[in-house]
Amino acid sequence: MTLISINDVREAAERIRPVARRTPVLPGPTGIGRDLLLKPENLQTTGSFKIRGACNAVESMSPHQRKLGVITYSSGNHAQALAYAARTHGVKCTVVMPDDAKPVKVAATKALGADVVTVPPADRKAHAERLASENGYALVPPYDHPLVIAGQGTVGLEIVEDVPDVDVVLVPVGGGALAAGVASAVKSLRPTARVIGVEPELAADAAEGLSSGRRAEWSMTQTGRTVADGLRTNLSELTFAHLQAHLDGIVTVAEHELLDAVRTLATGAHLVVEPSGAATVAAFLHHADQLPTGRTVAVLSGGNVDTSLLADVLAG
Repeated sequence: MTLISINDVREAAERIRPVARRTPVLPGPTGIGRDLLLKPENLQTTGSFKIRGACNAVESMSPHQRKLGVITYSSGNHAQALAYAARTHGVKCTVVMPDDAKPVKVAATKALGADVVTVPPADRKAHAERLASENGYALVPPYDHPLVIAGQGTVGLEIVEDVPDVDVVLVPVGGGALAAGVASAVKSLRPTARVIGVEPELAADAAEGLSSGRRAEWSMTQTGRTVADGLRTNLSELTFAHLQAHLDGIVTVAEHELLDAVRTLATGAHLVVEPSGAATVAAFLHHADQLPTGRTVAVLSGGNVDTSLLADVLAG
């Protein structure tokens, strides 16, 4: 299986430059230690890192394919990202979303001009593949594609450029494209840095698979229990191969730890971050004994949080 290279990530960075933001590196929340820095992809265009991979995929398409349109399956953040990237080129975009997707994410995807189709969570990939075949749409999956992985890897490229002495990078793990891309880029540019994945205890397929050496499959019934809806997806064979090659370890976090991190980021760093995006800070706050020491950058993958959830978290 061919893994992406640092040249793939650098080429992606050039393609996405006109559309994706180069997010800053910010100090961590007050009172939790000077070693923590934040890479706030919640400040990204469409509110998550997903615009990077989606934009890289669309920018790489031929004019003919763009004319036919694009399609994906997503719980929300990739949906918004592909809709945004498609809109910049006047490309028709269809998104297959699970019927339990957060209303805020469905509304945001529609607002960006995408046609939204809702199906049961377990059917979304198959339904998207069928529509792609019937209509000639280009399928841009949320994580299982080298162009998507390379686009997400630009997060790691920017981290090393902005923090050349970084010792540890914490990155959330769902479908694995972000962790795969970030780990590939960071380990290429700063081999001594440790890249640690973070996922919920209730959706810990990556931790199980990396421990056993074989990709694990968790059902939607299992992973659907976590509040971190962006981290419910299993790894693909492609993302699993990248993590086996480049990830230095993985930590799992509990549900109350995710919500505590959301609260800490909102009150201590003035950043609105969804539970999936706050997973890395949850690991730093509650599992420091499992992490390498040194200057640490935590990737905050997104900020498209359900407003009622946020209100409940802040009410405490």
